[in-house]
Amino acid sequence: MARLFFLCLLLLLIGQLTGCSGPPNSGPGEVIWDRSACERCRMVLSDHRHAAQIRVFPADKKRSRLLQFDDIGCAVIWLEDNPSWKDDPKTEIWVADREGQGWLDARKAIYVKGDVTPMEYGLGAQVSAVAGGLDFPQAKAHIIEVEKRFNLHGVDLLKRLEERQKTPVPESEQAHKHTAGESQ
Repeated sequence: MARLFFLCLLLLLIGQLTGCSGPPNSGPGEVIWDRSACERCRMVLSDHRHAAQIRVFPADKKRSRLLQFDDIGCAVIWLEDNPSWKDDPKTEIWVADREGQGWLDARKAIYVKGDVTPMEYGLGAQVSAVAGGLDFPQAKAHIIEVEKRFNLHGVDLLKRLEERQKTPVPESEQAHKHTAGESQ
């Protein structure tokens, strides 16, 4: 009887310990491909070779928070918009290896221009150095330049559309739209 009690107690203890383990508090996390959404643009993560993750460590929490992105460009721009995380030395940035070899530390990866990526920043990450390869600061500068030139996410476009909806349309344009609609 004592053996049975000890065995039940041991199983209960093991159950308690494994139930409290939860997800890891560092490193990249598991992506649910074609289900997880990008933290910045809300596009579904489906490109296994160009996704990124950022792990932040909120001061008021015991556990870290993992954010997922469909493109390293989204991750870099998100960090630019969140300077408290960008400047925190504990913040981890992970990027998918363009050759399918798992996750790389984004700050140590070499970036190759010319890849077709989900948000068209055009950078693929790899471990090995290559002629014309970019380090992380150079890749970041490339991403910021692309964002300035093309604003690929349409964030400014959305703001302009919202402003346009608030601005009354001149009567001359309303009459033109009405006439064009009748002729179709």
